[in-house]
Amino acid sequence: MDVLKSCKLFLILFLPVSEGWLPIWQLIVASAATFNAIQNYTTLKLTQRLYARTPHLVNPLQARTFGTWTITSAVIRAYAAYHIHEKTIYDICIISYLIAFSHFTSELLIFKTSKLNGPVLSPVIVSSVSLVWMILQYDFYLTKA
Repeated sequence: MDVLKSCKLFLILFLPVSEGWLPIWQLIVASAATFNAIQNYTTLKLTQRLYARTPHLVNPLQARTFGTWTITSAVIRAYAAYHIHEKTIYDICIISYLIAFSHFTSELLIFKTSKLNGPVLSPVIVSSVSLVWMILQYDFYLTKA
């Protein structure tokens, strides 16, 4: 029981201190992005699934570059989780979701390197939901500062 209490206390201390669920969502998305970035440095398999129409174009250099881009977005979103009331950080985070949404939808619809499957739908859904959520909550988080 003490271990469970310790874990709960650690989790509470680690979570962002702010009203609403958006900061926690930012932390969840940042954590998932960190995993994705690490896998880009260790294997090509998941990235090849993302670019399923052209998996032969996924090479170690491209995967590492994508991993670096992904870890950069993870840092932005993690920072936003803890600084959700700072306008500059909030704006940069919104832009990071816009970039992600633009990238994945353009790979799907324009460049046709992706298929309409789970690996591409996941970042499209996360980026679009996050983008809309942040825009709708803009005044809520930025007037609380």
